[in-house]
Amino acid sequence: MGSLYRSEEMCLCQLFLQTEAAYACVAELGELGLVQFRDLNPDVNAFQRKFVNEVRRCDEMERKLRFLEKEIKKDAVPMLDTGENPDAPQPREMIDLEATFEKLENELREVNTNEEMLKKNFLELTELKHILRKTQAFFDEATFYRRRLEVHEGRSTTAHSLADDEESLLGPAESAGGQQAEAAMAELAAMPPDQAMNTDTEPLDAALGRGGNMFANFG
Repeated sequence: MGSLYRSEEMCLCQLFLQTEAAYACVAELGELGLVQFRDLNPDVNAFQRKFVNEVRRCDEMERKLRFLEKEIKKDAVPMLDTGENPDAPQPREMIDLEATFEKLENELREVNTNEEMLKKNFLELTELKHILRKTQAFFDEATFYRRRLEVHEGRSTTAHSLADDEESLLGPAESAGGQQAEAAMAELAAMPPDQAMNTDTEPLDAALGRGGNMFANFG
């Protein structure tokens, strides 16, 4: 048995394989885990070697697998790890693997793009929603104060225009009471709602003491 610093005895041998059977033979030797290959042409450029296209295809598939693994870990999706190394695929199986990896990569990239677009649209719509709420509150407040001012001005004008008619029809005393009621209601309508609710309405009650009724809404 070999130690940590010294391996078992090994022998150097040279294999001559046919091109059609080279992949299957090297894959089988690699599965055994008992062979170390030496490069007999270290000075040859990588692009001038045989099987360079197959190596490129394997590198590309490895890149796609790393991308899929990164996305899976980012979403905290559990992965099953049996601890076993799968067998080397056959050359005809690599075509199906390439197509599968390509499809998964494109679908995942499309999902990421759609997710980013949805997040962007959500943020924009949320911003518009808050703007519309603030704008609606502003216009509601302006409309409320405008209507209250119109009611106050309209009641004051009506009180002055009908003073002579009430005096001639109801008499001096009743006309004076009506004027007091109109003035009290106009003053009450001009107040803010919170202040109007806490206002003493005894003058208005006294002005309506002849049998009149009053309904006040401070909303």
